[in-house]
Amino acid sequence: MAASPVSDPAQDAATARHPRAFEPRTAIITLAMSVVGAVIGIHMITTLGVSPNTSVIGAVVAMLTGRIGFAGLHRMRDVNRQNLVQSAISGATFAAANSLLTPMAIPFLFGRPDLVWPMLLGASLGLAIDVYVLYRAYGSRFLPADAAWPPGVAAAETIRAGDRGGKQAALLVGGGIVGFGASFLGLPMSAAGIAMIGNVWALLMFAVGLLVAQYVPALTGLDLNAFYVPHGVMIGAGLVALAQIGVMLFGRPSQRAVAKEAALREAAKEDPSLVPTVDERTLRGALGSGFVLFLLGAVVLAIAGGVWVELPWWGILGFALFAAVAAIVHELIVGLAAMHAGWFPAFAVTLIFLILGLVLQFPTVPLALLVGYCASTGPAFADMGYDFKAGWLLRRDRRPYTVFELDGRREQLKASILGFVVAIGIVALVWPSLFESGQVPPTAKVYVDTIQAGITDPAVLVNLLIWAVPGAVVQLVGGPGRQLGVLLATGLLVATPNAGWLVLVALVARLVWRRLRGEEGERETALVGAGLIAGDSLYSVGRMIWR
Repeated sequence: MAASPVSDPAQDAATARHPRAFEPRTAIITLAMSVVGAVIGIHMITTLGVSPNTSVIGAVVAMLTGRIGFAGLHRMRDVNRQNLVQSAISGATFAAANSLLTPMAIPFLFGRPDLVWPMLLGASLGLAIDVYVLYRAYGSRFLPADAAWPPGVAAAETIRAGDRGGKQAALLVGGGIVGFGASFLGLPMSAAGIAMIGNVWALLMFAVGLLVAQYVPALTGLDLNAFYVPHGVMIGAGLVALAQIGVMLFGRPSQRAVAKEAALREAAKEDPSLVPTVDERTLRGALGSGFVLFLLGAVVLAIAGGVWVELPWWGILGFALFAAVAAIVHELIVGLAAMHAGWFPAFAVTLIFLILGLVLQFPTVPLALLVGYCASTGPAFADMGYDFKAGWLLRRDRRPYTVFELDGRREQLKASILGFVVAIGIVALVWPSLFESGQVPPTAKVYVDTIQAGITDPAVLVNLLIWAVPGAVVQLVGGPGRQLGVLLATGLLVATPNAGWLVLVALVARLVWRRLRGEEGERETALVGAGLIAGDSLYSVGRMIWR
């Protein structure tokens, strides 16, 4: 008998393709989990006002499916296929809840149910452009794959632990049990988990914002939101962040940036996954074309929503320009906060543009559509960043790296698109019965109440300008790599009780453990942090099912 040819590992790696998102078995499981994700997102946004991260749920279901030994389902044991399922369910969850249903509820609550369908069209366009920009910009110096993206780390480590077992699985499961139990007692354990993964300086400033928001009102009797302190800080930090992005794209690199680039090239000799897969020219093209698409989408929304009845042609142009700026700025600020801290203040940043629209005296109906369009961007941008991070962690050891990574990222996009299509279909089917029975996202009520109340006090603009100064200064001092101002404002806006203390305690534990265990300690705390986030997510979804 002739001997079997010996396989060349290098050749196998070179010819191996990433699993396809549209393979029949994978696509069927992806579609099923997308339905589950969309239903979970819709239920939780209308009952609790939040959207859970369902990535871990998708990963666990895919892992369990892979244990089935018939009908070819054992192929789901491949970690890259599990990543595709995980990407689709989380995309469907955030798309249905945050990007679609919340914007659609705004015109309904405003007493204009005839504008809900145009708003669905506008929100779907915003969602699609959001995803397009992230896909083209991810892996650049602006949105690097090796940045924190903490929920993505949690999803990847869950998949890895299920595949490898051993010590990694023990640490992850232990963290998951602690996270689930503490969340049951009312503690926001995802905050502690994020602190064990994300940028230390950024998260320290995030904790400061959380603690200020928790204790300053109680100690001084000062209502920070009534004086628009968090919103002003975010405006100042956001403006500086945008300027920093511009310098990164169009300015001459500093000596520090040149030195960092040289160190990166040196490290890339050992680990090519550290090399950006998107150059500056492509990044500029992504952001520029994204703005143009947001502008065109705003024009479509204005026409479909009948804005031309209330505004002259120059007013419609102003509406479209303001909407495009709001949409792209919103997604970038939300994306930066998500990348560093794993939390994104989408509601609060949308509220900022609502306030600015009131200050500029936009008519109420166009302003309601503008707010909905702005709200449709950001969450899917951040969530896909998490998913790409998970995929990058699972793929980064493949050689040759770049071809497989880009192939995998493209398949993740396809899987996510399946999730988005499912989300749009389900939302289109269920919104009439939901809204008529009074089941609307609480954040949409806040937007509508703010529009109807209006802002006639010029002191509001003064407060925004005053508090924009410290936000700008902190952001400027921290630099574009740490985003301290954006994270300070995020903490002030999120304002979750006790989350600041959990972040501080987790940061101290992380630093102490790293001092004792070195690099191994950093990997161990990241696993525990991933477990805490997974446990918190499982508790959130479990509570929804119980309810």
